[in-house]
Formats: sequence, structure tokens, C-alpha cells
Amino acid sequence: MTMSSPASVRVALAQINATVGDLAGNAQRILQAAREAFEQGSRLVVTPELALTGYPPEDLLLRPAFMAACAQHLQTLAEQLADCPGLHVVVGHPHAETPDVRSRSHAAPRRFNAASVLSEGHIVATYAKRDLPNYQVFDERRYFASGRDAGLGPVVFDVQGVRFGLLICEDAWLEEPAAAACAAGAQVLCVLNASPFHIDKHDEREERMAARAQATGCALLYSHLVGGQDEIIFDGASFGVDAQGIVQTRAPAFDPDSLLLDVTAAGAVSGPLAPIPPLEEQVWRALVLGVRDYLGKNGFPGAIIGLSGGVDSALVLAVAVEALGADKVRAVMMPSPYTADISWIDARDMAARLGVRYDEIGITPMFEAFNHALAPQFTGLAEDATEENIQARIRGTLLMALSNKTGAIVLTTGNKSEMVTGYCTLYGDMAGGFAVIKDVAKTLVYRLCLWKNQQGGLLADGTIGEVIPERIITRPPSAELRPDQKDQDSLPPYEVLDAILARYMEEDQSIEDIVAAGFDRADVERVTRLIKINEYKRRQAPVGIRITHRGFGRDWRYPITSKFRA
Repeated sequence: MTMSSPASVRVALAQINATVGDLAGNAQRILQAAREAFEQGSRLVVTPELALTGYPPEDLLLRPAFMAACAQHLQTLAEQLADCPGLHVVVGHPHAETPDVRSRSHAAPRRFNAASVLSEGHIVATYAKRDLPNYQVFDERRYFASGRDAGLGPVVFDVQGVRFGLLICEDAWLEEPAAAACAAGAQVLCVLNASPFHIDKHDEREERMAARAQATGCALLYSHLVGGQDEIIFDGASFGVDAQGIVQTRAPAFDPDSLLLDVTAAGAVSGPLAPIPPLEEQVWRALVLGVRDYLGKNGFPGAIIGLSGGVDSALVLAVAVEALGADKVRAVMMPSPYTADISWIDARDMAARLGVRYDEIGITPMFEAFNHALAPQFTGLAEDATEENIQARIRGTLLMALSNKTGAIVLTTGNKSEMVTGYCTLYGDMAGGFAVIKDVAKTLVYRLCLWKNQQGGLLADGTIGEVIPERIITRPPSAELRPDQKDQDSLPPYEVLDAILARYMEEDQSIEDIVAAGFDRADVERVTRLIKINEYKRRQAPVGIRITHRGFGRDWRYPITSKFRA
């Protein structure tokens, strides 16, 4: 007697780049991915969390017109898929319950973070997320009710003899939702995700999903969003884990993709296995994706960068050129009386290597005019940071004037170490529309520059070579706002500063804990004091790309006025 093989289903994890609020465009992306997967033999397509709206839609969810439009686009999408017999498409979307006019006539309908199964032209089932995250960048309890609290149970459906259960993102990080799906008969768990990128997030996700598969004895399929949304990056790398908790298939990171895999009721998974990029490549590609999507999705025709001859602006320029192309990037050098000759030389060299438009606008006449106008007011007062900040603000004004005239957005060049300490000027080098390396510490800036030069980049002459002149990386960093200025005149060594930054700001360690770890108390108290007194600056900084698990953005909400100092 021959044994029959376990039922197997071809599944596509549709790793799409959705745009928040582009309901028609997102629906079209889902439709195209589903049709292509159907032609390749897939009978189940799983999209990411809130794929129909993009993630996170934030207060759009509070608008009844937005929720009504979501429902209409979901229904239309179901009807458009009617000509794909046997195909099941799982779509992430927000869902508003129909209010009971008798008992809840004065209450707004509850909203759910939902996933619906579309098949044969109909919406055949809808699942509501059970566990709502409210930490780091997440704020879901502001918008959604829990499916568990609303009495909505698991959703399990059959495709070619295999029973699939639905989970949404946070559900899979906890035990109960997966256990409930399995108790309802699920043999394979399908998890819709919009899990923001940060360093080391790949490993964390796969370890947790492996543990969930092992605990339930079910294969687990993880469909993940890709793309940039304001400060958040979604890195893709959708994957499939077998019932033993082994990752058997994975989509490429940071690119849209449709991962085709085969899964059986017994928990076997097979498909292509893309590698996880090393750390520097992850951060580099996150920055490139963030710049490309922020400008592309918001319709900016190009970018303007104040190029100083220093390492921060060099990194931002290299990222922008890779993201947008040299023809859409403009570099402007604005020398002052304190700008070193090598800064001019290196800035010209880098601009020539990358083939971007390069202009020089000297600020000495404007600086002298300011000093002359303010001289009566400053009589008897020594020069200090005021004169330094005037130079930075002149540059910010020039860059914003070019932005106004051309429509191109100014990319600011300040790093996380500067944002922490306030080593930046309001309405000066902080002036701009998008802060590319706002969450990149100075020590990581150097690592990224070295990594990019080792990898090589496309140069203006068509060859592959180092995009950043070596001297930009090796010379001591300086703001060049006074004679012979060096960053370390005002700050601890960046290795020390960044280590304290990580412990205090990212890990929430106390001053005493950091000192106990071996750091000099004076350095710790100095850096933590700077963090506290410069909150008013950070609150006025442009939005920027988040690459750590805690950046200065939606997951940092500290009061400006505060006396707490520990």
C-alpha cells in the first residue's frame, strides 16, 4: 500500500511597498501581486498588515470618510479577483463594525486592525487583531479595539486541504492568539506584519517566530511590509518557518518582492532563501530606501545638501545619490572665514566623483553684514557661540531659499550624537525638510562611510570606486565656525559619547548604572545633562529616518520642561 503525500499549497507572501492613504494604488499593487502569484500556481496570497491603507495611517483612521473608502476599496478588490478560481487573498485593512442602533445609537463604531480573506469575488472571513502594541513607535490602542475584547474569535480557512489560521503582527509575539488559532484547527499560521526596522530586528523577529512555530507545532508564514513611511522603515525579508522552527525560505530585504513557497499540512516549508545583509548594509539600505520613498511619495523633484567637506554631509550626499540619482541631487558649499582649504578641495572632489551639480556660495560678506548690524547691541560682550550660530543660520537661509525657488527638499546632515548633545543650530544646520542620519550615531557614520568605500559605488565616469574621499573620513571632525575648532573641544570622544548615548537614551539606564559600568562620572553627567537641556531643539528638528530601536521621533516623548535629572 502506498502512502499519500501530505497536502501542499503554493503560497505567495506579497511583500509590497504601500503608501499611506493611497487606497487605489495599494489595492492595485495587491491585485497585481495576486494575479501574478495565481499565474505561478499560488492558491493563497498573504499581504502585510494594513496593506490596503499603508502603515501607520494614524489619525486618518478617525475620519469616517477614510474608513468608508477602505471598505469600498476592499469590496471592489474582492470583486476584481473573482476571475481567479480557487485563489484566496488575505488583505490587511482597518475594519469598522456596524453599530447596533438599538443599543449603541450614540456610540461611534469600534475599529479593528483586521485581515480579510477574499475568494471567488467575496469577502469570506474577517479576523481582528487581538493584541495591540502601545510601545516604541506603536500607538494602536488610540485607534483600535482588540478582537479578543470584542468577542471575535480566530479565523481558520481551508485551501486545498490545508487549514490556515490568521494572526496580525503582535499576535504572533504572544502565546494566546496562536494557541487559539491552532485550537480552532489551524495547521499553518499566516502572520500579516508591519514591523518597523531597527538594527538587529531581523534576528529578533525570526527567533520569536521560530519559538512560536515550535510551541504550536505549526508552520508559520510571515508576510512583511517594505518601504519608507515618514521616519519609519519597513525592511521586508518576509519568511517561512517550518514546524520545527527552522527558517526555510526568506524574501530579499528592503525590496518589494513576492516570495513563492510551498507549505504542507504537516508543517514542511520550502522556497528560496535570501541572505540577511550585514549590519552596515542594513543601515545603508534603510537610509537609501527612506530617502527614496520620502521624496518619491511626497512628490519632491530632488534634494539639496549643504556639503561641508565633513563626514556627515558626505554620507548624506552618497546616500541621496544612490537613492535618487545624481541628476536629482544638488550640493552647495558655503565657506566662511574659518573654512579650511581642504574642506573646499574635498567637497569639490566628492561632488565631481558623484557627478552632482555643485555650487559654492561664500558667506563671508553676509557674516560681516550681520556682525556690523549687531555690533551696537554686542558692545562690551565677548564673541561666543552666538557668532558661530549666525554662520550656521546664514547657511540654513541660503539652502531654504534654493529649496523655495526649485521645489527640491533640503536634506539636513546632523547625526544622532549631535542631536543628543545639542551640537547643532536651530534654524541653521537643523533647517531642512528631512533628517537622513538623525538616528545614526557618529561612530556609525564612520563605519558606514568606510563600508561604502569598501563596497565601491558608481562614479560619474562610469567606473566603480570610492565615493567618499579618504581625507573626509580620516581628518578630525570640526564645525569650522571658529579658528582651529574641533568637535572634541566641546564634546567627549565620540566612542565615549555614543556609548553613554546608547545606555541612557536607548536602554534607559540610570546615571549610576552607567558610572558603575566603568564610565567617568563627569562624562556621564555632562552628556546626560546635554540630553535633557536640548529637548527643545529636538522638538523642532525635521523628521528623520529611524534605524535604532529608539530614535528621536515618535518613540521619544520627553517633556521640554522637567526638573528630573537622574
